Amino acid sequence: MAGTIYMIPCPIADSESVWEVLPEANRKIMNSLDYFIVENVRSARRFLSKAGIERKIDELEFVELNEHTTSQRDIERMLRPVLEGRSAGVISEAGVPGVADPGADIVALAHRHGVRIVPLVGPSSILMVMMASGQNGQSFAFNGYLPIKEPERSRAIKGLERRATEERQAQIFIEAPYRNTKLFETLCRTLSPKVRLTVACDITAPNELISTRSIEEWRRSGVPEIEKRPTIFVLGI
Repeated sequence: MAGTIYMIPCPIADSESVWEVLPEANRKIMNSLDYFIVENVRSARRFLSKAGIERKIDELEFVELNEHTTSQRDIERMLRPVLEGRSAGVISEAGVPGVADPGADIVALAHRHGVRIVPLVGPSSILMVMMASGQNGQSFAFNGYLPIKEPERSRAIKGLERRATEERQAQIFIEAPYRNTKLFETLCRTLSPKVRLTVACDITAPNELISTRSIEEWRRSGVPEIEKRPTIFVLGI
Protein backbone atom coordinates (compact mmCIF):
# COMPACT_ATOMS: atom_id res chain seq x y z
CA MET A 1 0.00 0.00 0.00
CA ALA A 2 1.32 3.44 -0.94
CA GLY A 3 2.23 6.03 1.65
CA THR A 4 0.80 9.54 1.96
CA ILE A 5 2.27 12.84 0.80
CA TYR A 6 1.87 15.69 3.29
CA MET A 7 2.19 19.27 2.02
CA ILE A 8 3.92 20.95 4.97
CA PRO A 9 3.87 24.76 5.30
CA CYS A 10 6.65 26.62 7.05
CA PRO A 11 7.02 30.20 8.33
CA ILE A 12 7.44 32.97 5.76
CA ALA A 13 9.80 35.16 7.81
CA ASP A 14 12.99 33.85 9.43
CA SER A 15 12.21 35.75 12.63
CA GLU A 16 9.04 33.78 13.26
CA SER A 17 8.79 31.02 15.84
CA VAL A 18 7.50 27.90 14.08
CA TRP A 19 4.69 27.12 16.49
CA GLU A 20 3.49 30.70 16.65
CA VAL A 21 2.70 30.37 12.94
CA LEU A 22 1.80 26.72 12.37
CA PRO A 23 -1.03 24.86 14.13
CA GLU A 24 0.01 22.35 16.78
CA ALA A 25 -1.76 19.58 14.83
CA ASN A 26 1.07 19.68 12.26
CA ARG A 27 3.63 18.59 14.85
CA LYS A 28 2.39 14.99 15.13
CA ILE A 29 2.55 14.49 11.37
CA MET A 30 6.00 16.05 11.07
CA ASN A 31 7.26 13.81 13.88
CA SER A 32 6.01 10.72 12.01
CA LEU A 33 8.02 11.34 8.83
CA ASP A 34 11.59 10.46 7.92
CA TYR A 35 11.47 11.25 4.18
CA PHE A 36 11.17 14.81 2.84
CA ILE A 37 10.92 16.21 -0.69
CA VAL A 38 12.13 19.79 -0.37
CA GLU A 39 12.98 22.90 -2.34
CA ASN A 40 16.24 23.36 -0.46
CA VAL A 41 17.80 20.83 1.92
CA ARG A 42 19.57 23.40 4.07
CA SER A 43 16.40 25.47 4.58
CA ALA A 44 14.32 22.36 5.30
CA ARG A 45 16.80 21.04 7.88
CA ARG A 46 16.85 24.44 9.60
CA PHE A 47 13.03 24.59 9.64
CA LEU A 48 12.64 21.09 11.10
CA SER A 49 15.34 21.81 13.68
CA LYS A 50 13.56 25.02 14.77
CA ALA A 51 10.32 23.05 14.95
CA GLY A 52 11.95 20.70 17.46
CA ILE A 53 10.81 17.49 15.81
CA GLU A 54 11.44 14.27 17.71
CA ARG A 55 13.70 12.54 15.20
CA LYS A 56 17.33 13.53 14.82
CA ILE A 57 17.85 15.62 11.70
CA ASP A 58 20.77 13.44 10.57
CA GLU A 59 18.47 10.41 10.54
CA LEU A 60 16.12 11.99 7.99
CA GLU A 61 16.33 11.58 4.21
CA PHE A 62 16.00 14.64 1.96
CA VAL A 63 15.69 14.96 -1.82
CA GLU A 64 15.52 18.29 -3.63
CA LEU A 65 12.71 19.28 -6.00
CA ASN A 66 13.18 22.80 -7.35
CA GLU A 67 13.69 24.84 -10.52
CA HIS A 68 16.80 22.81 -11.30
CA THR A 69 14.82 19.54 -11.39
CA THR A 70 14.15 19.07 -15.09
CA SER A 71 14.09 15.29 -15.47
CA GLN A 72 10.81 13.41 -15.11
CA ARG A 73 12.87 10.37 -14.13
CA ASP A 74 14.22 12.27 -11.12
CA ILE A 75 10.68 13.04 -9.98
CA GLU A 76 9.67 9.42 -10.48
CA ARG A 77 12.61 8.34 -8.31
CA MET A 78 11.46 10.76 -5.60
CA LEU A 79 8.00 9.20 -5.62
CA ARG A 80 9.20 5.58 -5.59
CA PRO A 81 9.59 5.35 -1.76
CA VAL A 82 6.01 6.61 -1.38
CA LEU A 83 4.71 4.00 -3.81
CA GLU A 84 6.53 1.40 -1.72
CA GLY A 85 4.64 2.51 1.41
CA ARG A 86 6.74 5.29 2.90
CA SER A 87 5.02 8.62 3.64
CA ALA A 88 6.71 11.88 2.70
CA GLY A 89 6.57 15.56 3.56
CA VAL A 90 6.90 18.25 0.87
CA ILE A 91 8.47 21.53 2.08
CA SER A 92 9.24 24.76 0.22
CA GLU A 93 11.65 27.44 1.43
CA ALA A 94 8.82 29.63 2.75
CA GLY A 95 5.05 29.40 3.06
CA VAL A 96 3.06 26.60 1.47
CA PRO A 97 4.53 24.16 -1.06
CA GLY A 98 2.91 23.80 -4.46
CA VAL A 99 1.52 27.36 -4.56
CA ALA A 100 3.95 29.77 -6.23
CA ASP A 101 6.61 27.31 -5.05
CA PRO A 102 7.87 23.90 -6.18
CA GLY A 103 5.87 20.82 -5.27
CA ALA A 104 3.17 20.63 -7.93
CA ASP A 105 5.18 18.23 -10.14
CA ILE A 106 5.51 15.53 -7.48
CA VAL A 107 1.86 15.98 -6.50
CA ALA A 108 0.68 15.68 -10.11
CA LEU A 109 2.63 12.43 -10.52
CA ALA A 110 1.34 11.13 -7.19
CA HIS A 111 -2.26 11.71 -8.29
CA ARG A 112 -1.65 9.62 -11.40
CA HIS A 113 -0.62 6.77 -9.11
CA GLY A 114 -3.56 7.22 -6.75
CA VAL A 115 -1.43 8.44 -3.85
CA ARG A 116 -3.24 10.35 -1.11
CA ILE A 117 -2.24 14.03 -0.80
CA VAL A 118 -2.86 15.87 2.48
CA PRO A 119 -2.39 19.67 2.57
CA LEU A 120 -1.62 20.96 6.07
CA VAL A 121 -2.62 24.38 7.37
CA GLY A 122 -0.08 27.19 7.29
CA PRO A 123 0.75 30.69 6.00
CA SER A 124 0.36 31.49 2.30
CA SER A 125 1.72 34.94 1.47
CA ILE A 126 -0.58 35.23 -1.56
CA LEU A 127 -3.75 34.59 0.45
CA MET A 128 -2.58 36.72 3.38
CA VAL A 129 -1.93 39.67 1.07
CA MET A 130 -5.35 39.28 -0.54
CA MET A 131 -6.97 39.18 2.89
CA ALA A 132 -5.34 42.48 3.85
CA SER A 133 -5.38 44.27 0.49
CA GLY A 134 -8.98 45.35 0.04
CA GLN A 135 -8.71 44.14 -3.56
CA ASN A 136 -11.24 41.76 -5.15
CA GLY A 137 -11.03 38.56 -3.14
CA GLN A 138 -13.79 36.98 -5.26
CA SER A 139 -11.62 36.91 -8.38
CA PHE A 140 -7.84 37.12 -8.47
CA ALA A 141 -4.91 35.65 -10.39
CA PHE A 142 -1.28 35.03 -9.52
CA ASN A 143 1.06 35.90 -12.41
CA GLY A 144 4.48 35.13 -10.96
CA TYR A 145 7.35 37.26 -12.26
CA LEU A 146 6.90 39.91 -14.93
CA PRO A 147 9.37 40.30 -17.84
CA ILE A 148 12.56 42.12 -16.86
CA LYS A 149 13.34 43.95 -20.09
CA GLU A 150 11.48 46.75 -21.85
CA PRO A 151 9.22 47.07 -23.73
CA GLU A 152 7.98 43.60 -22.69
CA ARG A 153 7.64 44.64 -19.04
CA SER A 154 5.48 47.70 -19.73
CA ARG A 155 3.31 45.67 -22.13
CA ALA A 156 2.80 43.02 -19.46
CA ILE A 157 1.85 45.67 -16.89
CA LYS A 158 -0.70 47.25 -19.24
CA GLY A 159 -2.07 43.76 -19.92
CA LEU A 160 -2.61 43.20 -16.20
CA GLU A 161 -4.27 46.59 -15.95
CA ARG A 162 -6.71 45.63 -18.74
CA ARG A 163 -7.61 42.39 -16.97
CA ALA A 164 -8.07 44.18 -13.66
CA THR A 165 -10.27 46.80 -15.32
CA GLU A 166 -12.29 44.72 -17.76
CA GLU A 167 -12.67 41.53 -15.72
CA ARG A 168 -12.64 43.14 -12.26
CA GLN A 169 -9.96 40.59 -11.36
CA ALA A 170 -7.13 41.43 -8.93
CA GLN A 171 -3.71 40.73 -10.48
CA ILE A 172 -0.95 39.47 -8.19
CA PHE A 173 2.75 39.36 -9.12
CA ILE A 174 6.21 39.36 -7.57
CA GLU A 175 9.75 40.48 -8.31
CA ALA A 176 13.26 39.58 -7.18
CA PRO A 177 13.75 41.69 -4.01
CA TYR A 178 16.73 43.62 -5.41
CA ARG A 179 14.57 44.81 -8.34
CA ASN A 180 11.55 45.89 -6.27
CA THR A 181 12.21 49.62 -6.43
CA LYS A 182 12.75 49.59 -10.17
CA LEU A 183 9.50 47.66 -10.70
CA PHE A 184 7.59 50.04 -8.43
CA GLU A 185 8.85 53.03 -10.41
CA THR A 186 7.81 51.36 -13.67
CA LEU A 187 4.34 50.65 -12.26
CA CYS A 188 3.87 54.27 -11.24
CA ARG A 189 5.05 55.44 -14.64
CA THR A 190 2.97 52.96 -16.67
CA LEU A 191 -0.35 52.53 -14.87
CA SER A 192 -3.38 54.82 -14.96
CA PRO A 193 -3.71 57.17 -11.96
CA LYS A 194 -6.91 55.56 -10.64
CA VAL A 195 -5.60 51.99 -10.61
CA ARG A 196 -5.09 50.69 -7.08
CA LEU A 197 -1.76 49.09 -6.21
CA THR A 198 -1.13 47.00 -3.11
CA VAL A 199 2.45 46.72 -1.89
CA ALA A 200 2.94 43.96 0.67
CA CYS A 201 6.40 43.49 2.14
CA ASP A 202 7.88 41.08 4.73
CA ILE A 203 4.56 39.36 5.39
CA THR A 204 4.18 38.23 9.06
CA ALA A 205 7.53 39.78 10.08
CA PRO A 206 7.66 42.51 12.77
CA ASN A 207 8.40 45.13 10.07
CA GLU A 208 5.55 43.99 7.81
CA LEU A 209 4.21 46.57 5.35
CA ILE A 210 0.84 46.20 3.58
CA SER A 211 -0.52 49.32 1.88
CA THR A 212 -3.09 49.83 -0.89
CA ARG A 213 -3.22 53.20 -2.66
CA SER A 214 -4.12 54.54 -6.06
CA ILE A 215 -1.23 55.09 -8.47
CA GLU A 216 -1.93 58.80 -8.14
CA GLU A 217 -1.42 58.54 -4.38
CA TRP A 218 1.71 56.42 -4.74
CA ARG A 219 3.19 59.02 -7.09
CA ARG A 220 2.72 61.66 -4.40
CA SER A 221 4.03 59.56 -1.49
CA GLY A 222 7.04 58.12 -3.32
CA VAL A 223 8.76 54.76 -3.23
CA PRO A 224 8.21 52.76 -0.03
CA GLU A 225 11.15 50.99 1.62
CA ILE A 226 10.91 47.71 -0.27
CA GLU A 227 14.34 47.23 -1.81
CA LYS A 228 15.83 43.81 -1.02
CA ARG A 229 12.73 42.82 0.97
CA PRO A 230 10.34 40.01 -0.15
CA THR A 231 7.38 41.85 -1.68
CA ILE A 232 4.09 41.00 -3.39
CA PHE A 233 2.25 43.46 -5.65
CA VAL A 234 -1.48 43.46 -6.43
CA LEU A 235 -3.28 45.52 -9.08
CA GLY A 236 -6.99 46.30 -8.87
CA ILE A 237 -9.57 48.98 -9.43
